[in-house]
Amino acid sequence: MQSVLAVLFCSWLALPVSGLASPPPSETVPVSSRQITNFKIGSDQKRFGALEFVGGLEMSSSNALFGAMSAIRFRVDTTSFLSVLDTGHWLQGSVTRDPQGRLSGLADVTVTSMMDRQGRSERVKQMMDSEGLAFRNGQALVSFEQQHRVDVYPDPGFAQARPVASLPILIPKSALRGNRGLETVVVSPAGSPLAGATVIVSELSVDKADHLYAAVLDGPRKGVFAVVQKDPFAITDGAFLPNGDLLLLERRFSFAEGIGMQIRRIAGDTIKAGAVVDGTVILSADMGYQIDNMEGLDVVVLPDGEIRVIVVSDDNHSILERNLMLEFRLIP
Repeated sequence: MQSVLAVLFCSWLALPVSGLASPPPSETVPVSSRQITNFKIGSDQKRFGALEFVGGLEMSSSNALFGAMSAIRFRVDTTSFLSVLDTGHWLQGSVTRDPQGRLSGLADVTVTSMMDRQGRSERVKQMMDSEGLAFRNGQALVSFEQQHRVDVYPDPGFAQARPVASLPILIPKSALRGNRGLETVVVSPAGSPLAGATVIVSELSVDKADHLYAAVLDGPRKGVFAVVQKDPFAITDGAFLPNGDLLLLERRFSFAEGIGMQIRRIAGDTIKAGAVVDGTVILSADMGYQIDNMEGLDVVVLPDGEIRVIVVSDDNHSILERNLMLEFRLIP
């Protein structure tokens, strides 16, 4: 009897804290895509502010897990990507292109439940409202709303792992709104004024001056700063350009005006502790354009040095919204 109890006790110690016997499995997800050739509805116009429209996709799947993309980051091969869903899932895949080089579809798409530090899966929604994503030296950084934090996952291996650490976010958690918290996490280029530092920006949590809370989490410019709010827009994601400037994706929704999207460019050398930063709007779009609830943005540098800006939407798993991926070329 004692030997049986000893075996059972050792087996219990071997289980993860959550009681799960194994990491969550990845599920292959089929995705159908329809190409979008015109950004402005009913127009062949290609130039929009500082960007030129290359092409886009409207995506759907028979698998209910697909959708709700909050952030997207492309790998250095410029084809494969990782996304986080605000349902607490990882989504991996790659883009395909037609002979003209335009986006034509997604391939090898898998979805996996994320785990928190206790080994719990996305079923604990208030703990796993993942909104932002960044890569940093063998790590995948994920920002979360509601339970405000930035968790660090190993990369590769994130899909089968709990976070190995959490970053100090510097912003008082009491100042962050429950569903308008840490929407954006980005890592600056090593050769930029921020010298590879990690930056977070809140969606719609404001200080006493009604500026958006943001912070540089490490490096020589470490500390809390603020971003001028562009009412009625809220920040949903961002990405650094190779020169260190920061692109911020902003979304608007109102019953009177409908949905809107804009991209703002912040000079990298203005970002530092104690600063209040603003920038130039380089793209603006409303319901006359192929947009939806735009939530994710990434900057992709092609082998020839051309800079592409890719944005994706969050359909909230609603039949009234679409999963979009739009690609633009940054005009030098």
